[in-house]
Amino acid sequence: MSGSLPFYQKHHRHYDHGYRSRETESVLSQYQTSSRYTAGSSTSATRTSRGLKVSTHSGLEASRLSPVLKRAKPTYLAVDKENQIIGYVVPIFRGSQEFGFSNTEEARVRDTAAYMARRDLFTSGLEMERSEQVSRREAMRESAERISLNKRIHEHGEHFKRMNEDSLMHAPEFVIKPRSHTVWEKQCVRLHCTVSGWPDPRVVWYKNNVAIDPIGNAGKYKLESRYSVHSLEINRCDFDDTAQYRVSAMNSKGELSAYASVVVKRFKGEIDESLPSPRRASTEDGPVSEYGINFQTHIVDKFGVSFGREGETMSLGCTVIIYPALHHYQPEIQWYRDDVLLSPSKWNHMHWSGDRATLTLTHLNKEDEGLYTLRVTTKSGYETYSAYVFVKDADAEVERAPGAPLDVRCLDANKDYIIVTWKQPAVDGGDSILGYFVDRCEVGTPHWIQCNDTPVKFARFPVTGLVEGRSYLFRVRAINKSGMSRPSRISEPVAAMDPSDRARMRGTSAPWTGQIIVTEEEPAEGVVPGRPLELQVTEATKNYVVLSWNPPGEKGLEGVMYYVEKCVSGTDSWQRVNTEIPVKSPRFALFDLAEGKSYSFRVRCCNSAGVGEPSDPTEAITVGDKLDIPSAPSKVVPTRNTDTSVVVSWVASSEAKELVGYYIEGSIEGSNVWEPCNNKPVKATRFICHGLITGQKYVFRVRAVNAAGLSQFSPESEAVEVKAAIGGGIPHASPAPPYGITVLECVCDSMVLAWKQPSFIGGADITGYFVDYREVIDGMPGKWHEANIKSISERAYRVSDLKENRKYQFQVRAANMAGVGIPSLPSNTFLCEEWTIAVPGPPHDLQVREVRSDSLVLLWKPPVYQGRDPVNGFYVDIKEADAPEEVWRGVNNKATEKTYIKIKNLKEGERFVFRVRAQNKAGVGECSDVTEPVLAFTKPGTKEIVVDVNDDGIISLNFEFGDLTPDSKFVWSKNYEEITDQSRLTIETKGNKSKAIFNAPGEEDIGIYSCLVTHTDGASSSYTLSEEELKRLLEVSHDHKFPIIPLKSELAVELLEKGKVRFWLQADKISANGKVDYIFNENTLSQGEKYKMNFDKNTGVIEMIMESLTPADEGTFTFQLQDGKATNQSSLVLIGDVFKELQKESEFQKKEWVRKQGPHFIEYLGYEVTPECCVILKCKVGNMKKETSAQWYKDGREIKSDEHLGFTEGVLKLEIAQISKKDAGVYEVVLKDDRGKDTSTLNLTDQGFKDLMNEVFSFIANSSTPLKITSTDQGIRLYTFVSYYNDLLQVTWHYKDSAIAFSDRIKSGVVGEQLWLQITEPTEKDMGTYAIEFNDGKGGLRRTVELSGQAFDDAFAEFQRLKAAAIAERSRARVAGGLPDVVTIQEGKALNLTCNISGDPVPEVTWLKNDREITSDDHCILKFSSGKFASFTITGVNMSDSGKYSILVKNKYGTESGDFTLEITEGTPDLGVTSYSTDAEGNVVFGPNTPKEKMKTTVTGMKKQKRKGDSVTKTLPMEKVEDQDKGKVTVENAKEEVAEQPLTADQSEAPEQPADRVEEPGPVAGTQPETWSESN
Repeated sequence: MSGSLPFYQKHHRHYDHGYRSRETESVLSQYQTSSRYTAGSSTSATRTSRGLKVSTHSGLEASRLSPVLKRAKPTYLAVDKENQIIGYVVPIFRGSQEFGFSNTEEARVRDTAAYMARRDLFTSGLEMERSEQVSRREAMRESAERISLNKRIHEHGEHFKRMNEDSLMHAPEFVIKPRSHTVWEKQCVRLHCTVSGWPDPRVVWYKNNVAIDPIGNAGKYKLESRYSVHSLEINRCDFDDTAQYRVSAMNSKGELSAYASVVVKRFKGEIDESLPSPRRASTEDGPVSEYGINFQTHIVDKFGVSFGREGETMSLGCTVIIYPALHHYQPEIQWYRDDVLLSPSKWNHMHWSGDRATLTLTHLNKEDEGLYTLRVTTKSGYETYSAYVFVKDADAEVERAPGAPLDVRCLDANKDYIIVTWKQPAVDGGDSILGYFVDRCEVGTPHWIQCNDTPVKFARFPVTGLVEGRSYLFRVRAINKSGMSRPSRISEPVAAMDPSDRARMRGTSAPWTGQIIVTEEEPAEGVVPGRPLELQVTEATKNYVVLSWNPPGEKGLEGVMYYVEKCVSGTDSWQRVNTEIPVKSPRFALFDLAEGKSYSFRVRCCNSAGVGEPSDPTEAITVGDKLDIPSAPSKVVPTRNTDTSVVVSWVASSEAKELVGYYIEGSIEGSNVWEPCNNKPVKATRFICHGLITGQKYVFRVRAVNAAGLSQFSPESEAVEVKAAIGGGIPHASPAPPYGITVLECVCDSMVLAWKQPSFIGGADITGYFVDYREVIDGMPGKWHEANIKSISERAYRVSDLKENRKYQFQVRAANMAGVGIPSLPSNTFLCEEWTIAVPGPPHDLQVREVRSDSLVLLWKPPVYQGRDPVNGFYVDIKEADAPEEVWRGVNNKATEKTYIKIKNLKEGERFVFRVRAQNKAGVGECSDVTEPVLAFTKPGTKEIVVDVNDDGIISLNFEFGDLTPDSKFVWSKNYEEITDQSRLTIETKGNKSKAIFNAPGEEDIGIYSCLVTHTDGASSSYTLSEEELKRLLEVSHDHKFPIIPLKSELAVELLEKGKVRFWLQADKISANGKVDYIFNENTLSQGEKYKMNFDKNTGVIEMIMESLTPADEGTFTFQLQDGKATNQSSLVLIGDVFKELQKESEFQKKEWVRKQGPHFIEYLGYEVTPECCVILKCKVGNMKKETSAQWYKDGREIKSDEHLGFTEGVLKLEIAQISKKDAGVYEVVLKDDRGKDTSTLNLTDQGFKDLMNEVFSFIANSSTPLKITSTDQGIRLYTFVSYYNDLLQVTWHYKDSAIAFSDRIKSGVVGEQLWLQITEPTEKDMGTYAIEFNDGKGGLRRTVELSGQAFDDAFAEFQRLKAAAIAERSRARVAGGLPDVVTIQEGKALNLTCNISGDPVPEVTWLKNDREITSDDHCILKFSSGKFASFTITGVNMSDSGKYSILVKNKYGTESGDFTLEITEGTPDLGVTSYSTDAEGNVVFGPNTPKEKMKTTVTGMKKQKRKGDSVTKTLPMEKVEDQDKGKVTVENAKEEVAEQPLTADQSEAPEQPADRVEEPGPVAGTQPETWSESN
């Protein structure tokens, strides 16, 4: 049935002729063997291909009436024994072109034949049925079969139509679409799909609709397409790989796309390395060719055994040559350490440049020690290279402290518990390690916390008390009695959580997709958990015991935690260990157990529902270390390996549980100083110790290590000398076969052969070669014959006794002390016939020397066959190693007669090959063999020949090479011919240095001298001794033979104290036997009163001192030096003006000395300006005493002593606090006592004063603040502050770089220390850059501000606001004249009170009594006239008029009120009419008619209440009048205070009394023009 087909088979259509043939045969066989027709059947064909079981399943149409089977649809899926699909099998398509048919024609013939066979069989079958049974059923079947046959014929015709090429073409169709994946960071993911279509669709992958370029992202993406299966592999996913991926299939019939999403998640815990990686193509069936090409991989320029130290950075690299070189081809580069694949991390950086693989270890730790392997994989196989890396401990921070532990790992992580393990260091610092401290750090924080209070000796420690869900880092430190080690490398982060939670968070990765599956369960509430299961002691030491168990069997319990209980053996008392907090993990570490005691343990589960039953107790366990320290290894045997390494093997420890590895130590015999050979334990019982000193004898010892500690050392081994074994540690010590056999000359019975040296010479020098030959007859080689019985040392040999016109083959074998190597491959077949050509034969034995980054030297030997005429020159050709033959180019255009040439201007890093051609008069001969490729590169450590001339004048050439082997020799050559005659040159070699000494250098020594170091990688150098160089060396040699005493300084003169004259020079190098002669005008001077000589042979200083100079001392002074055979002299000429100047200066210095015997100025009078702009005149004096006087004068007048004069620490000072023009003048200071007098003058007039003020101005300018912008009610103000302002300061204001012309609108000024520029009524024309320039006589200082844009808009808006506020303040309603606070008046009197009112518009006036409005009537008359004067009149005061009165004025800008209190007293005699008034300022005055008695009244001022706009008024002076009768203070003028504050008389002198009150039974003073009066 078609439904039984797999979904991935339903759309496959394969037209394999082989399959059709088998199908036809199956149909025919069924017709022949079956007499009845079956309603349905199925067939299967099975075959085996390369070990895989391949099944082809067919589904048939279910038709009862038709015996013809429907054509099967084959599948090409490989299955295993369990019928699990494991891959695809490629069908073998057979062709039939050899029979003369095309594929289509053959298919038609075969299908037609099958149809005819089926039809004939069907007809015969019907006849048989008619003869056997004639019935209605058979008649019906016959009819049905005819219908079926017609249907089949129709289908057959349709089939041929489909076989038409145009009918076969169809649009792409996805048989299997790519699926979405969710993966963890750093995992790989693979998307794949199966696409059908004809023609074959072109498939393109997109990421977020951007085409993926695998070449532009080398190593990130890998695309594969095989047999309609297309895949995209994303390597080491990161967050940027989270995207929607689209695969597009397109052909000429259309385009179709499918989509899949990739989600990359991060988990801050451990990454499960066991998660499967995407499947890679298998190469088990042999090399797989990329585009039909087999790659050849070669690893060159390999890194060697390397040594590093902790904390350093190390790079390992190899050059990889892949042939053929395909553009952008990317091999798979993998690095391994100890056979473990390395991944890029912060410790390991990997780089592939296209031809070089590099691994950089960014911060070495001992964990990085090991065997590093580079694996280069191509489609044709892989190549590897390995070398060991050793990492030493970093220098200890404390002397003799141990090395850092290593390999810190975290095991058995749980919710609040983790086991930390590590390995002990190899270095204990000389004292045994007392233990280890474990530190932890929460990820994301920098704080390290010590986990254990006391050191633990066991290299495993359980860390508890962790917070569930958080990630931690760990490190370990070792300690001995000397101190603490450096911390180890930190561990990988690990999360404290239940392992099942971790697994759930990480998910399960399906093998093909990496899809994450997350499952959760709803917890069951209110259920008490059962017993824990399988409780056991997993680890026991004397410091702790670790228990582990499984949670109870019930699933979905809510929040299960655990209590641990212990019981001492022999008792029934169970004690709960974790009484405070139950543990969440099914692990627990118990500390503080008594060593030696036995305990049993059990665990209870608990949750919010309660505490469950205890588990079964463990068996009694005794506290103590269960893991013993391993026993010592034995039988340590060292074996010679190379000249710097020894192979050490030993017998493993007999008793070693959980062995971690072994540490090996080595010591030079007799030194007893042991050094570790490895800093990381090795598990093997054989180790190669590198970095040893050649020729020294070493002994070795080994010890084992496990978590319990380090074993005792094994017995010391026998001493072994570090020297290369035969073969250098390589199994095959005999040489490799030579190669490149060529014929240099051929005569009638002999042939001269040449060959190249083996690429590997074995363990010793090649001592010679053996040549074999055999005759070749009709292409069949004969038996080999020896050509030479005794070995030959040259790589060229004449084979004699050959037969003319016979063909021969040759082979060569190399021999050394280890034996004769295997023969070379047979050479080409050569015909032995005499050469008669006119041109010479090929040069041979080409050698390359002195390889540098841009040059090298090529040597060769001339051809054996000279031709018709002698060879007269050579041509050298060069080309890049990988360049085609057509690009050979000549090095020299003119033939060279020499057999060597220096080739220059090479491209660094490029590989070159060379060949040489010889010429004679007949022409240029055949080319030599091509050299091996040579890399233009200067190897590290390469040194050149250095020429030296010693103290005896001997000239020598010196060459040094550091990496000598025991068999290395220095070979000196002249013009590249080895020097054997030492008559002109003596060779001396010592250690790694060699010297060629010229015996008697002359013109015959001119030439090129070179030195070659044998048994190295071609270390060599040369030195060209030209005629000019020889002349220079001879001059240097003469100087050394006849030396001159070198001088550091020539003869010089200087003046000393008292005017003494000192002549001196200094010799660079002079012995104790040196002597000096002092010469003046050819006369020898001697020690005496006039001349004092001194010669310090330690410093080489020679001096002669004269007390003074006289005219007779004019002339030439000379010092003559002699030291053995070395001499020198230096002269100084003192004549004419030079002598006179020196004599004058000497006399001056003498006078100065005399001056300084008394009080004197060390520094003369000067000035300084302080940051506060104070000017201080000061001078420094010396040789003062108490009697010494210091007097200051200005313009000849003595400055009297005041606070501005000072004398401290030898400095006299005069401070001018605020300097001005009056301070200009001439200042003088005079020092005087009985020893003498000294004077210092400072002129501070004219230019001097101007310079001083400029310095003051400079300080002021520098103290200025940046220009700022503010606004006032008049405009915009720019200002700056200075720390001090001086009236002489000149400043200039600028606008747009032009000085401002001031006007009424633009003004400048100074207020205190503020300098300002006011712009009144600014407009947009005022926008721009403003600056203030301070003039200090130099460059000045300028402060600028930009008044434009937003700054101008803000300032202008603020100006408008302030302006409006000012207008409002000026125009608001106010009571301009004050009212008295309290008025006391006799009953029956008349009261008149008038006050001044202002405001624009004219205010509204309202009078209030006791806060109620009153209106004007006959008793109380209220008037407001001229918009300025408000009057209040009571015609006859009575007691009901008492109360608080207020006047309220109001307009649109504000409201203000004035209050007074009216008090009524009983009537008194008439004292007349008293009036008071207030002026415009609110000052209280008496009216003109007021009697003097009435003026003695107490007025306490006026209160004001302001509304909307409040203002501050000035305080005015008050005049006091004393009331003699009452003893009260009377006031003529009132003081007006800030609004809302009571105005009182002078309270400093007035007696205490209530404010705001007049206690005068008479009239009260008012304010003018406000008046009031009282009458009878």
